[in-house]
Amino acid sequence: MFDEAPKPVEDGYEFTLEQDSLSNAMGARLPNRSLWMIQGEVGSGKSLVSQRLVYGLLENGSKVLVVTTELTTRGWIEQMESIGYPVTEHIAKGRLLVFSRFGVIAEAKEGVDIFDVLESEAVEKSDVVVVDSSSALMPTGLENAQQLGVLQRLRRVCSESRSLLLTIDPTEMDDKLLHKLRSSCEVLLDMAAGFVGGEIKRTIIVTRFLRAAGPVQASVGWRVEPYMGFIVDITAVS
Repeated sequence: MFDEAPKPVEDGYEFTLEQDSLSNAMGARLPNRSLWMIQGEVGSGKSLVSQRLVYGLLENGSKVLVVTTELTTRGWIEQMESIGYPVTEHIAKGRLLVFSRFGVIAEAKEGVDIFDVLESEAVEKSDVVVVDSSSALMPTGLENAQQLGVLQRLRRVCSESRSLLLTIDPTEMDDKLLHKLRSSCEVLLDMAAGFVGGEIKRTIIVTRFLRAAGPVQASVGWRVEPYMGFIVDITAVS
């Protein structure tokens, strides 16, 4: 468990890493008291981008709580290690907590929604809370007023110098609730991919980035190399 509450950050959270130039292309700092979203379908790379942001935040002193609906706790840590983002020291020093709906091994917990997750005491002691993939935990079949209630509850999490990062698979969510989330968030990243010259090219489309501390590119090409981590493709940045 985190040992103390987060310290207020007025100018946002730095996520710079020496090995890549992502923060130079994407606002320099992520805004505090904000809702961030990464949207993409299965295989689009949204989890990898969230992992890059998590590691950058940790390396710059933020306390991060990660909730994964797709991997076990051990699996998430091993995935980070495999792409060159060692997190065991951050866990040992109390800067990172990782929760999974599957626990440590692989026993799924049924009937858990996003608000069950966000009621954890660890949320109050985090600078940033990451839910990957949050669309698997979102309620469905809601009326308009109930959808607005979902937004209000998410905003409450962000109300005290804390930010919330949600990764979203649009095929798992109610379209109207998804639209409201997209309209509300301060940072919105859409994942895109296509074949160019026989190779798959991945791009982060920066649809919205409010309160940026530096320049924001409209799109950022990227790839991930084993044990090297996230690499910005400078030929695909615009």
